[in-house]
Amino acid sequence: MLGSTHGTLTTDSRRARVIACGEQPGPAVHGRPAEVGDLDVSGLPLYADVPDLDRFFRPESVAVVGASDTEGRPNTGITRQLVAWAERVGARLHPVHPSRPSVFGIPCSPSVSDLPEQVDLAVLLVADPLPVLEELAEAKVKFAVVFASGFAETGAEGAAAQERLAVAVRRSGMRMLGPNTNLNAFERFRDDLDGPAIALITQSGHQGRPVFSLQELGIRVSHWAPTGNEADLETADFISYFAEQPEVGAIACYVEGLKDGRSFLLAADRAARRGIPVVAVKVGRTETGARTAASHTGKLTGADTVVDAAMRQFGVIRVDGLDELQDTAALLARARPPRADGVVVYSISGGTGAHFADLATEAGLTLPVLSQAKQAELHEWIPEYLSVANPVDNGGHPVGDHRGRKIIDAILDDPDVGVLICPITGPFPPLSDRLVQDLVDAAERTDKLVCVVWGSPVGTEPAYREVLLGSSRVATFRTVANCITAVRAHLDHHRFVTGYRSPFDEAPRTTSPSFRKAQALMRPGQQLSEHAAKQLLRAYGIRVPREQLVTSAAAAVRAAGQVGYPVVMKASGAQIAHKTELGLVKIELTSASQVRDAYRELTDIARYEGVGLDGVLVCQMVERGVEMVVGVTHDELFGPTVTVGLGGVLVEVLHDIAVRVPPFGEEQARDMLSDLRGRALLDGVRGRPPADLDALVEVVLRVQRMALELGDDLAELDINPLMVLPRGQGAVALDALAVCR
Repeated sequence: MLGSTHGTLTTDSRRARVIACGEQPGPAVHGRPAEVGDLDVSGLPLYADVPDLDRFFRPESVAVVGASDTEGRPNTGITRQLVAWAERVGARLHPVHPSRPSVFGIPCSPSVSDLPEQVDLAVLLVADPLPVLEELAEAKVKFAVVFASGFAETGAEGAAAQERLAVAVRRSGMRMLGPNTNLNAFERFRDDLDGPAIALITQSGHQGRPVFSLQELGIRVSHWAPTGNEADLETADFISYFAEQPEVGAIACYVEGLKDGRSFLLAADRAARRGIPVVAVKVGRTETGARTAASHTGKLTGADTVVDAAMRQFGVIRVDGLDELQDTAALLARARPPRADGVVVYSISGGTGAHFADLATEAGLTLPVLSQAKQAELHEWIPEYLSVANPVDNGGHPVGDHRGRKIIDAILDDPDVGVLICPITGPFPPLSDRLVQDLVDAAERTDKLVCVVWGSPVGTEPAYREVLLGSSRVATFRTVANCITAVRAHLDHHRFVTGYRSPFDEAPRTTSPSFRKAQALMRPGQQLSEHAAKQLLRAYGIRVPREQLVTSAAAAVRAAGQVGYPVVMKASGAQIAHKTELGLVKIELTSASQVRDAYRELTDIARYEGVGLDGVLVCQMVERGVEMVVGVTHDELFGPTVTVGLGGVLVEVLHDIAVRVPPFGEEQARDMLSDLRGRALLDGVRGRPPADLDALVEVVLRVQRMALELGDDLAELDINPLMVLPRGQGAVALDALAVCR
């Protein structure tokens, strides 16, 4: 089952080595023995089962432990809700209470062991759920919901208590929702709505209310999973399950923290394979938000830059506000795949059109200039003095008669147009009523996306309440920003899933010949010298300069002659991190006397600074190119991550980097370069030739392989600078730092 792995999904390099040697692969994932083919080279799963949650959402029998019908008690309201829900879904409900003969007229069992039948789902309304969970396990109950709080969200003692719950569930084979959850899964869902639905996942129940309320606007919501502290069932489990449900058109999530990075990526990958959009609010962009989320759910929020990169990498659409979540999920659930990327803005006001066009273009939407023929056609109904190039300004009056529909149809008939957006800043009946009806009628006959922004702050107008909201084919928004966000997400999602290839299918499963060479170079708990770090790079086929490590001035002179003048000389030692700042680098040395002097100066400085040396490197001078940095760091949630960015001595100042979580392929490696603000430097500026992008991408992919194979043993790798030479000449790692865990 995807998601909660009960502690088995760790980035364990020892496990990777065991697998590579053909031994037993280790612990099972959710009770299914892990096969070697299911694991990547680092020992992490490449595939996961979809949890069968049918009996959770549609049980045949339900037990309510701690049921009450005493007015004024909290459990009474909850019991009443569960009784009504069980009746709606056709489930038999069994109250459990040690001293009550009945609850709400339903016969009561004194304990779980006295239940009249094996139940699918038990809801625990008790302060101490652990003993009850053990009883449920003996009774072979499939699912449990733990309502109680006071667990990991409260600190170390609560986290220990939560782990005891998780252990009990793990031993039993039962699945558990919570603790610190609520009963949103058992809300009253409208069953009179059709079309693709939104499935909702929230770690805070209240945060799902805006999406759930979309039903009042005619948008179907099929499920709600309030995951709470996720001691067992987690966000990833529900994403994976919802992606398989035929009625689900989009998955909307409110996430405070992710339990396991790999589980989340596998779930997102499953949704991407099936073309199901996942839209998420993820708390933790700021330190304050991250701290608050931890206190709320007791889970990791994850380094936000890594979380953001991982989501984009697997097509998860991240939004910030709950209003964006509801509008974007609603559009993605119901809109058909786009026929074209072109967006046309159609308005009754030149000012409205220009303003919207500015915002849309800035957000990355494509507003194509309509052809001269199309503009001439539009001018049959729109005065010549108005611009119809895009935005299309009709001046107002044509929407009041037969011309309005003809204009809309003509725009939608353009093969370069995939989306028509009509911002209506305020009602102006009867013209606005006629315009809205024409848009709805036109949307019914086309498979292209028609959007309306109804800007009135009132929202009670018949044109809005009855006509727009009564249409399942027009996407209606109340703000320009949300419309643009949703349309961009819609186009981006379909670009992403078209031809999507899962990186898990191509991830390495066995170690490369480089692995054993690298193993011999690792020094647990130590930082490698530059010389040793470069040997590590060589083991993985990453080019480094010609160089020799020497321990005398005479040897330095001989090495310079063999390497070839001019040369660079650098102190090499395991404890040296910033050689330039200490004066431990000498460049452009062109003679034997300069080499001798440099050797003495470098060793004197090292002695004065108290820096231990394993020698002095005499290195080939490499011609100038674009200085980049490529590295590996460890994220607490996702494990090894690969970074690329602008390098050199100002790398920490510029902080222009892109991040990806392995595994990823060549396309994602190239996308990393597009993420950089300084991307233009690689294309050649001020007369400089374009850099060898193929060589840079190759280095990124080789570093990824190193990160996967060495796993936790490699705590950090920093190639800086990686000199990317002009196109066709490759890339050379001029310096490297490696830290072993």
